[in-house]
Amino acid sequence: MKIRTSIDFEKELNPQQLKVVRAGDGPILAIAGAGSGKTRTLTHRVAYLIESGVDPHSILLLTFTNKAAREMLDRVEAIIPYDVKNIWGGTFHHIANRIIRVHAHRLGIEANYTILDQADAHDLLNACLQDHWQVKNNELVPQGSVLFNIISLSRNTRTGIRELIEMRSPFFLDYAEEIEAIDRHYRERKKKLNLLDFDDLLSMWLSLMQENPPLLDFYAERFRYVLVDEYQDTNKLQADIIDTVASHHRNLMVVGDDCQSIYMFRGADFSNIIDFPKRYPDTRIYKLEYNYRSSPEILNLANKIIVCNERQFRKVLQPVKKRGSEPLVIVPDNVYYQAQFIAYKIHECIYNGVPPREIAILYRAHFHSMELQMELTRQAIPFEVRSGIRFFEQAHIKDIVSYLKVMINPYDEVAWKRILQFMPGIGKKTSQKIFNCLAETQDPLTACTEQNIVSLAPKRARPYWENLSGMISSLMEIGTRGSPSELIKSLLDNGYRDFIRSKYMDSARRDEDIQQFVGFALQYELLTDFLSDLALLTSSEAVEVQDDCRCETVTLSTIHQAKGLEWSVVFILGLTEGRFPNPKNLESVDDEEEERRLFYVAVTRAKDDLYLCSPATMVDSNGNSVYLKPSRFLRELPVECYRKMDSMT
Repeated sequence: MKIRTSIDFEKELNPQQLKVVRAGDGPILAIAGAGSGKTRTLTHRVAYLIESGVDPHSILLLTFTNKAAREMLDRVEAIIPYDVKNIWGGTFHHIANRIIRVHAHRLGIEANYTILDQADAHDLLNACLQDHWQVKNNELVPQGSVLFNIISLSRNTRTGIRELIEMRSPFFLDYAEEIEAIDRHYRERKKKLNLLDFDDLLSMWLSLMQENPPLLDFYAERFRYVLVDEYQDTNKLQADIIDTVASHHRNLMVVGDDCQSIYMFRGADFSNIIDFPKRYPDTRIYKLEYNYRSSPEILNLANKIIVCNERQFRKVLQPVKKRGSEPLVIVPDNVYYQAQFIAYKIHECIYNGVPPREIAILYRAHFHSMELQMELTRQAIPFEVRSGIRFFEQAHIKDIVSYLKVMINPYDEVAWKRILQFMPGIGKKTSQKIFNCLAETQDPLTACTEQNIVSLAPKRARPYWENLSGMISSLMEIGTRGSPSELIKSLLDNGYRDFIRSKYMDSARRDEDIQQFVGFALQYELLTDFLSDLALLTSSEAVEVQDDCRCETVTLSTIHQAKGLEWSVVFILGLTEGRFPNPKNLESVDDEEEERRLFYVAVTRAKDDLYLCSPATMVDSNGNSVYLKPSRFLRELPVECYRKMDSMT
């Protein structure tokens, strides 16, 4: 039965959007360029189907976030008089949970299962680690969070654990057999305790359909129309679920932008979208190229960036907005002048009426923003870090600082407790007990290696205690007269690098942060001066400025975290070889093309003004001045699509 509405689709949509909304049955790939009204198109497609007589119960709308699902369903409800609760809409995990609750008995689990959040999953894996791992030669074994990431990526990419470790974490290859055993034990423990993690929801949803043909027939028949948002971000497991659910009617519409596929490190599979027409030879491809976000000048530059990629669905973003200012390439002498220039321009923008919330600084890696965060703090410019917490407040930076603090003051209780609580099995009570014993000695730095102190630590912490002792000893050899940079390098080389590998999946990124921290420390000769300035940069006064201006802050973000957002003014940092593209992500042509897509995503966040920063020099961790080559992505651009400011000091 058709629902009568007053929707004027021709008035509400542009011609490209209208073609997608009114597309007939069969597989459809909608390539939605940045700022092209993707959400508007999807919601009107759902409304059009319902108006055309499609039973809302037979529509499945899959999204990546609950916020996106709510927004789409709310928009559908706003344009068509229908209760959207009857539409099956939500995230992959939400729909999976809804189905598994009904059919849990087929999987050998109880329907009242509990879903583990990530922290709980880490804890359970740590318990499995204690049960199964045989510690040899005082090795620092990967902890629960690292194990979780390995196991999760294995399941979502449908890759064996050993194969995944070879590709992603080769330094754990010697542990592959043990990790496989822990994974089996983890599954057994979850089943016994009637627990599921988020990955279980997806894998069990697929298993239900593949192993129960009548159930597959029921759901594949029921979901006459399947629509998927942000398809370029799907992993192998999600793509297999989609293909299975849509296998009967084949009325599958996937919407996304291959040029914004940037999450391979999370398991996203670019081949899902680029090879969609191969899996569905009768696919009809539609392109949304009208951009409502950016100025013609910014779009011209974006189009010139992405044309260099071979593997893509060719499209040209077309501006709707009127002319604006040309993008500006800035070549400051170094990263400190880069930070000063940006701070100056932010003051200028705010003076000219641009709200701070409409200004963003984007970067390839979090440590690229270190000097900028320092400068913004000095100039009392309030900022919010979307890519995590502030550089100097990150766990691994605070870890390093704690070691340096006990060198200056061996009785620093707060610093000692942080150091002690690095280790598995040592919590607040045990760390307090150990510190009390250390505080009673004449030399806590020497006493921490003595047997009467070591015996206070639980058995599972002993390998880590040896690691701690090695780091303390290396610092004592240098002494407090050593330079801060020398002390930090010693920590990294004498145990801390091994520690972060065992505790964090992104250890390479944290290692880069610390190397950058070494460069910052080169400004100081005395450890006391270094620690004093750090304290001022992270003081309560600086935090209070942020709290008072929470609604009016400049945004700092990695490009990955910025996807889907937009600002009037955008600065992009560190566009030099060795930084952007990331040299560790250049093992193949596909890797370089993903890095170029990342640059494209950054540029298309800007609405009115775009600044591309390429510092001319930097100081390396040895204190040497190094000349930097502009990023290949800048060198590829025709000079007529931007203005340039050289040697800015």
